[in-house]
Amino acid sequence: MTRKREERSPYPRAELDLGSVGQTNAESRRRFATLNEKPLHAALKAWYAGPEDRTEVHVDGSLVDIVRASDGLLVEIQTRNLAAIRRKLTRLLARHRVRLVHPVAIEKWIVRTDGEGAVLGRRKSPKRGRVEDAFTELVHVPRLLVHPNFSFEVVLIREEEVRRHQPGRVWRRKGWTTCERRLIEVVGRRAFETPAQLAGTLPDGLPDPFTTRDLAALLEIRLALAQKMTYCLREMDAISVSGKKGNAVLYSRLIG
Repeated sequence: MTRKREERSPYPRAELDLGSVGQTNAESRRRFATLNEKPLHAALKAWYAGPEDRTEVHVDGSLVDIVRASDGLLVEIQTRNLAAIRRKLTRLLARHRVRLVHPVAIEKWIVRTDGEGAVLGRRKSPKRGRVEDAFTELVHVPRLLVHPNFSFEVVLIREEEVRRHQPGRVWRRKGWTTCERRLIEVVGRRAFETPAQLAGTLPDGLPDPFTTRDLAALLEIRLALAQKMTYCLREMDAISVSGKKGNAVLYSRLIG
């Protein structure tokens, strides 16, 4: 039963000799993690991994998505909730170079299905993501970019978000819950290896000092996102508080 299930999967599996008996605990955990992998995560891992790279490898007690063959770089893909892997990343950074990859959808299609999985409709979402949206998750790990072994990569994608109708759940969406995300296409990617590079997301023409409202207006983003940007950049010593203007905090660039 398990073997047929694996053969139907379009995504590469870890190179394991599972057998029928005698699995080690590490092998069992790795097999469980692979079988429970979400489609978007699996597709991005397949896109990133080269023919010589290893996937689903245990390194210092942690299961790592990709170990790059060319230079030993550890690549960890996290589609959401970066807070969940903060301790894992911190532990790996003590001895290894690690790149954290996070996808941002610049185009999203909403697919609605019934309880049996049959498609009821498909429409394009009016929301369009951008590189700055990564700060929504980066707020959970802002100090990591100060570490010399850490780098952060935003991968811009087109995706499908599959929603299933489950009455009584998620009242804001009238019972429609997101059950999975699917990769349509990788459009671009942008890597940040230093705080100075991330400070480069601050727009030209930003006054010095500036407020979060100045930043939001120039980038044409929500004020809440501008506040997350300034928090992250402060934590990685790219900007600093230089005073106040009324109730607004003033910030000045330190680098970038």
